Amino acid sequence: MLKLKVEGMTCNHCVMAVKRALMKVPGVERAEVSLERGEALVEGKADPEALIRAVEEEGYRAALAG
Repeated sequence: MLKLKVEGMTCNHCVMAVKRALMKVPGVERAEVSLERGEALVEGKADPEALIRAVEEEGYRAALAG
């Protein structure tokens, strides 16, 4: 499981946009996004850089988290 720190989300619409973007990345089996924690948990074998790009293309900032 990968954890991404996601910055810039302000509402549930943002959460859904990030989740949809992550689910479109090849190799993603499941994605959970938390507005409160500002993070996304991703299961599967997706390329971390592709995940970050997908989030950033939606207008948010993302980075791998611990």
